[in-house]
Amino acid sequence: MAVNIEESWKKVLAQEFETPYFKELINFVKEEYQKNRCFPKGNEIFAAFEYCKFEDVKVVIIGQDPYHGVGQANGLCFSVNNGIAMPPSLLNIFKEIESDVGTPFPSNGNLERWAKQGVLLLNATLTVRAHEAGSHQKKGWEQFTDAVIKAISTNKKDVVFLLWGGFAKKKGAKIDTTKHCVLTSGHPSPLSANRGYWFGNKHFSKTNEYLSETNQSTIIW
Repeated sequence: MAVNIEESWKKVLAQEFETPYFKELINFVKEEYQKNRCFPKGNEIFAAFEYCKFEDVKVVIIGQDPYHGVGQANGLCFSVNNGIAMPPSLLNIFKEIESDVGTPFPSNGNLERWAKQGVLLLNATLTVRAHEAGSHQKKGWEQFTDAVIKAISTNKKDVVFLLWGGFAKKKGAKIDTTKHCVLTSGHPSPLSANRGYWFGNKHFSKTNEYLSETNQSTIIW
């Protein structure tokens, strides 16, 4: 079965696409998109992989599922399309970046610019029904994204994994911590951030320090 995903990822995930669960997942997604309004757009479901080739991955950020409001999701976790108001979690990410590395607030919340620098912005679940958070969870996406994380962990070294919140930390079980850098903190959502679990984590400067130490180019946040 052909999956519309960037070529470098096809090679490392080829076996996954042939598994029974993945075929069931794709059938479920096709049916959902035909019957209901779903996000992101069909051609953006695998956008995280399109913008960040396998060989270019230096940093992995793990989200939960796409934004479910109209026009928000663009296939990159935490990111929103140009012209869309920034959700609270994204605002808190930019606040931390500003205090950590001094980068001023951007004019939009589109994180394509990070993805093009080697940041894989991976949601655990890649699709969602409009206005129904979590509606496509436990249909197979989590198994697929576990396989993505494991493929990166196994086939690469010196990747920085940013795990924010309990959900992302659980996904971290697939990471070989002896050859990668794993940074954890609370989630940037207001509930967590306002309790002191997010601000001050300095993940953005720590990421660049590690990339420098391992002779990789740093990220312009």
